[in-house]
Amino acid sequence: MDVPDLSKEPYAQAVPASPLIRRVLARNASPYSYTGTQTHIIGHGAVAVVDPGPLGDDPQHVAELIRLLDGEKVVAILCTHTHRDHSPAALPLAQATGAAVIGCAPLVLADDGPRADASFDDTYTPDQVLGDGDAVSGPGWTLRALATPGHTSNHLCFALEEEQALFTGDHVMGWSTSVVSPPDGDMAAYMDSLALLQTREDARYYPAHGEPVDKPQRLVRGMFVHRRQREGQILAQLASGPQSIKAMVPIMYKGIDPRLYPAAGRSVLAHLIDLRAKGRVQVEGVVWSLV
Repeated sequence: MDVPDLSKEPYAQAVPASPLIRRVLARNASPYSYTGTQTHIIGHGAVAVVDPGPLGDDPQHVAELIRLLDGEKVVAILCTHTHRDHSPAALPLAQATGAAVIGCAPLVLADDGPRADASFDDTYTPDQVLGDGDAVSGPGWTLRALATPGHTSNHLCFALEEEQALFTGDHVMGWSTSVVSPPDGDMAAYMDSLALLQTREDARYYPAHGEPVDKPQRLVRGMFVHRRQREGQILAQLASGPQSIKAMVPIMYKGIDPRLYPAAGRSVLAHLIDLRAKGRVQVEGVVWSLV
């Protein structure tokens, strides 16, 4: 896995990414967020902010956003989902700018195990929830919501129609595959959402973690293959006898940082739940086996 040199990352800067898009990177780098959460500013003069980012993991981020937006009017703050590294800054940014918080539905859940990525944000209270196909616009830009459940049940992507660009949140990331962590994360829904992206003609993805993706269709095809390979690995492991997830992960994920084992285990669980729904595996306690 690529280990970034954080000393070279453009923190606290509005980096132009296209005629309509600027990127501001938060300082919440971790094994699960790569170099940090990318906040995107759309438009000029009257702008939208997508995924305003964290608070506790980077208390300076909101102040830096406000500084970078000086002289412009924020007309909408949009959140792809409500994990703690994406939406908590929405409230203070809205209080500072008067902008409406728009986007995904609120969602706060307790997990059935330690979270592998980030906990849910219990401060998120949107002024308006966008459904699939709903849009918000400003001078020269239109953002249309695309429902993409899987990583979380409330996950949205946002299509910038003027540039054939898609803000993919954590559904598609620019550095790694997304964590799908039950009970809210759902592998079947995630695969369906990937299939939906394959029907679109987006020219570029802007993930919340990692660099922009210039060949999105190729990446999505690769993600499909990767998930099917993982499913095949799980079935191969269970073909040798009943096993726990804890025993399977080090064998299936050779060479990864052990700190990422929890994330890997959650994705394995998501695959197993999907396979159980299809009647291919069963579980007794923490031990899984083929049917």
